[in-house]
Amino acid sequence: MTLYAIIAAVTALITFLMSIVVYKVALRFKLYPSIRDRDVHTRPTPRLGGVAMFVGVVATFGIASQNPFFKDTFSTPGPILAILGAALLIVLIGVADDIWDLDWMIKLAGQFLAAGLIAWLGVQIYSLPIGGLTVGSSWMSAALTVFAIVLVMNAVNFIDGLDGLVAGVGLIANGVFLVYGYLLVREMGQSSYFNLSLLISAVLVGACAGFLPLNWHPAKMFMGDAGALLVGLLMATSAVAITGQIDPSALSANPADAGVVGRSQLLGAFIPIILPFAILIVPLLDFALAVVRRLRAGKSPFSADRLHLHHRLLDMGHSHLHAVLLFYAWTAVIALSCLMFFVFQPYWFALVFLVVGVIVCTVFTLAPLGKRKAVEITAQTAEEGSAVAEDLASYDPLDEAAEERHRDEPISDAVANKALAVDTDSESKKDS
Repeated sequence: MTLYAIIAAVTALITFLMSIVVYKVALRFKLYPSIRDRDVHTRPTPRLGGVAMFVGVVATFGIASQNPFFKDTFSTPGPILAILGAALLIVLIGVADDIWDLDWMIKLAGQFLAAGLIAWLGVQIYSLPIGGLTVGSSWMSAALTVFAIVLVMNAVNFIDGLDGLVAGVGLIANGVFLVYGYLLVREMGQSSYFNLSLLISAVLVGACAGFLPLNWHPAKMFMGDAGALLVGLLMATSAVAITGQIDPSALSANPADAGVVGRSQLLGAFIPIILPFAILIVPLLDFALAVVRRLRAGKSPFSADRLHLHHRLLDMGHSHLHAVLLFYAWTAVIALSCLMFFVFQPYWFALVFLVVGVIVCTVFTLAPLGKRKAVEITAQTAEEGSAVAEDLASYDPLDEAAEERHRDEPISDAVANKALAVDTDSESKKDS
């Protein structure tokens, strides 16, 4: 595990240095697009962070290829070249889209081409660890692989709307997946712990960590479509690659037939397929809601709007930083819970962590709604003609015009404090 930590650190350092270089070049030649209606930021910002992340990934792959511990991984160069070639294609498409705003069909075609390249050169889903189920044919395996990679790329790209969101979620999710993959390989009793899946995860952890300092709110630079699609591509490829490391017969739902991973028994046998989806639960949920929302409106599922989950958190009243931290928290709770189900037995410890984590995240997610409700009640009950009544009149939900103006507007701290002061003063008068 120490070597993977070193690989992640090397990638982070290279990505960070390249991010500074790309940032300065982007400012020097004004390589940044104008602000769009759906954007949250208010000043033009370079979107070429994906280029720096790509350089960090490629450079670290080159360094790892010289390490004797990875000689088996690089002994078959086809999959490695396919991954790097697909990554280059995705980054070029992403940069073109960030600069010229490509048609969604062109972007989708490029995504399928990149995913097809990876599947064609051998990185495929060979088995589904559900009762020892294997994929029926090579064509089915390739099709399933392409679908999974494209799905994850778009899911990750859809949540790329706040400073540090994708980089942080990618860091947490891939960090958990790296630990899980290492434990799984060790549990399977393999002679070598060094494989392609874990290498991708470690490199991606480093790329996200190295870019995050320049992407933290307020961001100096965005990763853009190039970076978000790259993160999604590598996350999906890492999950796909690990299926080649799993012996389906060693994962049995029947404790009597349990193989190498016997201590995990029933639930543990499903974790290898549950965890890759669990670490992406927030992006996948946002993607599913966006597709349904747009299809119901008669629009393309890839048309842009300002109704993603991160936008809704802002509209509820969360600050930019709070919204990002909530995404981090949800990702960490779900991913770590799945990892605990794999590691610990009995399962009660993981179950308690999951339940408590979900409750805490839910409370913090919904907290601004209580603040909005307090303002609305104060607006309705304030003494007519008073200064408070005039200040908060536009937040009265019984006023249709006010409701239309403020339906999606966050409640500012000043407004909330004013309402709280009124409530406190009223209680004081009652007590006296």
